[in-house]
Amino acid sequence: MDKKIISLRMERQHLVNKADENEYPELYRDTQPGQNVYWNGFGEPPTLSFRAGFDDIEFNRSRQLDRRLIKGRFSGGNLGWIEPCDLELFAALYRKPLKNPNEIQLLILELIDREGPVNIQHIKEETGLLVKEITPALHRLQEAFLVYEDQYDGEWDRGWYKFSEMFPEAVPDRYTRTEALKTVLKRFAYRLVWFDIAMAKSFYKIPEKDIKQAVGELVSDGVLAAFETGYMLSTDAETIENYVPKTLNLVYAVHRNDFMYKSHEHILKELAKGLTEGLPYDCEPLQYLLIDGEFHGASVGHFRNGPYDLNDIVCDLPDAGKRKEEIIDAVRTVNFGNMPQRFMGKAL
Repeated sequence: MDKKIISLRMERQHLVNKADENEYPELYRDTQPGQNVYWNGFGEPPTLSFRAGFDDIEFNRSRQLDRRLIKGRFSGGNLGWIEPCDLELFAALYRKPLKNPNEIQLLILELIDREGPVNIQHIKEETGLLVKEITPALHRLQEAFLVYEDQYDGEWDRGWYKFSEMFPEAVPDRYTRTEALKTVLKRFAYRLVWFDIAMAKSFYKIPEKDIKQAVGELVSDGVLAAFETGYMLSTDAETIENYVPKTLNLVYAVHRNDFMYKSHEHILKELAKGLTEGLPYDCEPLQYLLIDGEFHGASVGHFRNGPYDLNDIVCDLPDAGKRKEEIIDAVRTVNFGNMPQRFMGKAL
């Protein structure tokens, strides 16, 4: 990829110069929905790893506490955190109306309407339902934007509210999906500088035809411009011409909820498959190696509660050996200092 695009992308992702507390909210907004660290961030606030010049987990913990970040089920039904001002946008993107509610869903909805907020234990006691019956019903009601899970701290005993009670001024159908997509795709384009349809589909988990329609309208409006096999903001087409790329010397081991991973997931799964085929030990990708702005491999092994099994580091850089120490250090940084067993198949 063009060095100018990669360099500007790393700047806008704040992977070169870390974001301060004034820059961070805009970065977060543009990369929503935010998520916590994959696998080992259960119950933790969302984070934009490597991008903040301060402790953004604590920053976002504070934002959760006073509801400047709110929880929902968004891309692919996954949990994420958004700013309340964008609630109607994300409702337009992800709301799944409940056209034919079942008995359990209706029972829970009526209980929340009558007695809310309620927690799962209270629902169990009032209805006699099992937790395994309650939980999927709540999740489906959550996807329909009929209930809201008020997780404002790290406690597990969370209250479930009627969505309309928690957000009385929100109009879930204020925007069409195309209108909402046009807004978020402008942000997506700004932070990535260049993207294609597959990247947007990978990140937003929205049908390709919907993304193509929104992109087509943005091109017609003159907001986006076609560039090679993808798109960029029309203003960036001019910016790139005069932009002087920075020399990048960056190695990050990126977790699987990271914005950069999510927007390249379709490519990275194939990359890891090719680099690990035939290995005789567990080789599930744990983190992916972002080297000088491009993905070039992964740490692989086995996820556990506690230290992961770091069985190997695989990489497709032709000169990977020259950067061995940098790469190992990056992997150790996100694995509590633990040392991988191998590098490119060779024992360490």
